[in-house]
Amino acid sequence: MIDVTKMNGSTITVNSDLIEIVEETPDTVITLTTGKKIIVKESRQMIKNLVKSFKRECNHFD
Repeated sequence: MIDVTKMNGSTITVNSDLIEIVEETPDTVITLTTGKKIIVKESRQMIKNLVKSFKRECNHFD
């Protein structure tokens, strides 16, 4: 799960496993596998970094 900021300033948590496409048009649009689209303030690269960080965190064993 990653936290992103909608254009109205509210923060939402997105299931990163449901992300199908992230595009900048110029706003960043996240398209989920459900077909739902979310416009966010973070850049495409930032979304990519958040997902990578979350995946690393999930695979971390103590």
